[in-house]
Amino acid sequence: MIYPITVYGDPVLRKITTDIDPNYEGLAKLVEDMFETMHNAEGVGLAAPQIGLPIRVFVVDLSALGEDEPLLKDFRKAFINPEIIEKEGEKVLMEEGCLSIPGLREDVLRFDTIRLKYTDTNWEEHDEIFSGFPARVIQHEYDHLEGVMFVDYCSPLKKRILKGKLTDITKGQVSTNYRIKVPR
Repeated sequence: MIYPITVYGDPVLRKITTDIDPNYEGLAKLVEDMFETMHNAEGVGLAAPQIGLPIRVFVVDLSALGEDEPLLKDFRKAFINPEIIEKEGEKVLMEEGCLSIPGLREDVLRFDTIRLKYTDTNWEEHDEIFSGFPARVIQHEYDHLEGVMFVDYCSPLKKRILKGKLTDITKGQVSTNYRIKVPR
């Protein structure tokens, strides 16, 4: 099932999400639907709040980048109840976009390496270190679970410049190749 993407301005995108437990009904289907929704929108990551669910789940699929970056060819993961334990290395500036903020891209400074504890869909616990582009995407999606969006990293001046575009997005006045859910 392909969900509409919840866009900027919806309160669910600003909520701190809650953990789920092994009794969460339909988790495997939800995760597959999230991958399908993300692929339909041509994204590389999707967090549950972006489909209206305030739970600690996100998916990342970087396998399409595997031709240029062979280490990414099998990078397709679901992260349940993740927790960033450490951020280290240098901070790297890179342009980011977001399915919930269509049409906008801005430079964001993020750590190059992170250590993440999470559970997979089989409820197996993991403690892994991610670097480079995977670390960036994971931090972006993790931010969604904390009610943070990439535009929050912009300077006050840049936020004032973007205000009109963000207001348009909240009203659904934006063109996308995927369905969106506009705030009420």
